[in-house]
Amino acid sequence: QEIVSGDSEEENGGVNLMDFSDEILLHILSYVPSTDLVLNVRRTCRKLAALCLDKSLTHTVLLQKDYKVNKDKVKQLMRDIGKEIYQLNMAGCYWLPSSTIDHVTRCKNLVKLNLSGCHVTSLRLSKMLSTLQHLRSLAIDVNPGFDASQLSSECKATLSRVSELKQTLFTPSYGVVPCCTSLEKLLLYFEILDRSREGFMLSGQLMVGESNVPHYQNLRVFYARLAPGYVNQEVVRLYLAVLSDRTPENLHAFLISAPGSFAETGATKNLLDSMARNVRLDALQLPKAWINGSGLLQHLKFNNPFYFSFSRCTLSGGHLIQRVINGGKDLKSLTSLNLSGCVHCLAPESLFRKAEDDIDSSILESLVVSCCNLRHLNLSAAHHHSSESIGNHLCQLLSRLKHLLSLALPVCSITNVAANVEKPPTASNLVPQTFGRKVRIGIQTCPRNLADQANQKIESSVFWALMGSLRFLETLEIIGSSFSSAMPRNEPAIRNSLPPCVRAQSVGDSEVAAISQLTYLQSLTLAQLPNILTGSGLVSIGLQCQQLRTLSLANLGMMGKVGYMSALMDMLKHCKCLRDLRLEQPYFCAGAQFFQALSHCSALQRLCIVSRSGTLQSDAVMSFMANCLEVIMCHMFMGESLTACRNLQQSIVRSFQADRPALNVVIFPLLHEDLTEVIRDVPMRHLDEITLFKSRVAEEPPNLWW
Repeated sequence: QEIVSGDSEEENGGVNLMDFSDEILLHILSYVPSTDLVLNVRRTCRKLAALCLDKSLTHTVLLQKDYKVNKDKVKQLMRDIGKEIYQLNMAGCYWLPSSTIDHVTRCKNLVKLNLSGCHVTSLRLSKMLSTLQHLRSLAIDVNPGFDASQLSSECKATLSRVSELKQTLFTPSYGVVPCCTSLEKLLLYFEILDRSREGFMLSGQLMVGESNVPHYQNLRVFYARLAPGYVNQEVVRLYLAVLSDRTPENLHAFLISAPGSFAETGATKNLLDSMARNVRLDALQLPKAWINGSGLLQHLKFNNPFYFSFSRCTLSGGHLIQRVINGGKDLKSLTSLNLSGCVHCLAPESLFRKAEDDIDSSILESLVVSCCNLRHLNLSAAHHHSSESIGNHLCQLLSRLKHLLSLALPVCSITNVAANVEKPPTASNLVPQTFGRKVRIGIQTCPRNLADQANQKIESSVFWALMGSLRFLETLEIIGSSFSSAMPRNEPAIRNSLPPCVRAQSVGDSEVAAISQLTYLQSLTLAQLPNILTGSGLVSIGLQCQQLRTLSLANLGMMGKVGYMSALMDMLKHCKCLRDLRLEQPYFCAGAQFFQALSHCSALQRLCIVSRSGTLQSDAVMSFMANCLEVIMCHMFMGESLTACRNLQQSIVRSFQADRPALNVVIFPLLHEDLTEVIRDVPMRHLDEITLFKSRVAEEPPNLWW
């Protein structure tokens, strides 16, 4: 109150906040959630009352991760500034009742509206859209029970003016697509399950009355992401059928992300042939079966491409250079490239090559030179082994990409080749990482503190040099090429995992310590690093990477022992900005000491622990939830009994749900047969962003949606 009112200042020349210029105050206020600005800060003094209603702060309202917002706050917010809002993002507000949407009708001037993850019925959608005559961008979910016949003529008139539509489908349907006759950007997320809750097989046929044809004549961007399942494939083919008849002339981005096998049909082949003849693309992603063994890339034409994804394709490096970048063509426009699971992309040919053979450094060098402005690069899920040639290591070549913001690499690609050549893998390194009886082996000498670790690092370490050259990197993923999470999407938990690559056996604490050079690091994923002994590098990251917000650790060190627990607890004490933590490790003990250390992460919002045969201490969990007031998601899939899990889950919900409206708690045995049924009830935001493990670098084109 003293600072805001200006009645008192420190005698030693302390600065009064109100003495700052309006421009500086507006910049500061832009970091405050909209609900706090309008409902709290605005009422402190006259100056702030005026600034909080500035157009720069009310034009765009973001509620998508304001986990403290409730129905009453939304109602009051819309009353106070509804007419001033032009862009409203409520994506993932799963905890708000559907009646909350009724208050959006006060925002008469809305141009962009994101309701993905919100509960919206056909009738409520119709009533709301009937009043939003200026709407041009819309994102919604289509759930079972959606009926397009309930949309009023006024609603359809609004939809006819919408040019951008993002639609998440949980049931076979066209949704509102047939009503959107002016579409320029269409994003489709297919989340339809193959079986109903009762166990009945679902059909990909659209419901009665859904035979209207989508209008694609003005389409510029088509994006479809499919969850696993044949029904999703059947439904997306219905959307593509119209495109195959007549390809839009202005189409410049065509992207389909499909897991597993998604076979090419006559209709899709006609579509691709038509695209090759009539359009020039800036962004491309296709299912692997549509690219493998075909000459499609040779015929497609590109304008100024900014995004390519060839994830899981058998595309060879020779084809990549010849057909995509035309033997070294200038591709400075390319900012995002996904080659995840593309095992031969850095080899001249794939016919007689083994996945573990050395890469051809000249191919990577051509890629780096041609695509010098890359900001997002994914090379994970493959064995990219460098040769002994001096100066041609993968890390050395990647260090030239000075604009990189996010990078995903396999563990075996960052090891020093010279070290592997001089010191072949020892017997201890080759011991299979199984859950069986442990064999005691010799333990390497480890540094006892960070200073020793820094002194022992090899100055010629290629990975250390790479981290030093990418000082502005914000996202880093180092994932074992054979790693698979124990939490798959629609199947039972995986009980066994493949052993790590032989070359990855030497990657351990010193490589992890090298990551601490990334001062601006915000998201870090480490998975299947077999030589983690003490985890001392984690402490270095906690001390140096003060902007770290997301941390995911999986299968580090020996599988039967969590050797890095002490270092992890030390690390967490320094992670003041950490919001999301995901841990996946067999035999993980989530006890009082762990949760006490985790309580230092005052900004933590989401916690997920996946551990086969793991244990937890209920009292420690309850104490942690009481101390960390920002936590709204607690997912634990461990080895405890079903009864113990249910009791703890119910206790957390009873104790904290009232004060945390967005609280989502799932505590369940990892190997229980009903795990998939439990997973389907998890809000898509949490499931997609943290609960399920996946590589997220270059997963989608940058700025795909606002």
